[in-house]
Amino acid sequence: MITVREALLQWQPVWVVCDGSTDGSTAILQKMSEDNPNLRVIVVPFNLGKGAAVMEGLRQASESGFTHALTMDADRQHPAYLIPRFMNISMDNPDSMILGKPVFDDTAPQLRVQGRKISNFLANLDTLWMGIGDSLYGFRVYPIAPLLHIMQQNRFMRRFDFDIEAVVRLCWKNIRPINVDAPVKYLNADEGGVSHFNYWRDNALLTWMHIRLIVGFIVRLPLLLWRKLNS
Repeated sequence: MITVREALLQWQPVWVVCDGSTDGSTAILQKMSEDNPNLRVIVVPFNLGKGAAVMEGLRQASESGFTHALTMDADRQHPAYLIPRFMNISMDNPDSMILGKPVFDDTAPQLRVQGRKISNFLANLDTLWMGIGDSLYGFRVYPIAPLLHIMQQNRFMRRFDFDIEAVVRLCWKNIRPINVDAPVKYLNADEGGVSHFNYWRDNALLTWMHIRLIVGFIVRLPLLLWRKLNS
């Protein structure tokens, strides 16, 4: 609820996708939306994953006439106060995607900080260094139409693999990234910080994703080289 309230103070409208939540938050959010016309709650009855939740939000946003969407997680890691800055940069650069580049503090686990460097290197390799500052940070503004088209043509990108694959495939569509520094906060258990990352399942998912992207990179290499040489 804190994230939603903070977001509403910075930008309206705010849409929340409840992806099969079982903690009672859906009912609370629906009650909040009854009192606030700028809050819309989209309920997905079963947990289908982050990518699937974002896709449903994008689909409904597109049907409502929106062209761009800012995404942020509900775990309080993303800075709501930067929403206006990101949206203003997007309005000035509508053909680009605006990517949050995390600024870590002492709360960040070093295993995650160091581990994400591998994903960042591979994402930049797959795009011939188009400039992806961070491939995992989900605080972003996407142009809706190209991302929705990519997802509708691809049966993957529905779970933890979404963030990385989205930016790589958008780069392949020549949607260029603009990186903006943004702090990330890791909450401890007492503050409600709970990781849903499953070591074996999600690492297997990411490994398969990187294999797909490497194959896609090889197929697209001539086009990417041509763009690089003519940029």
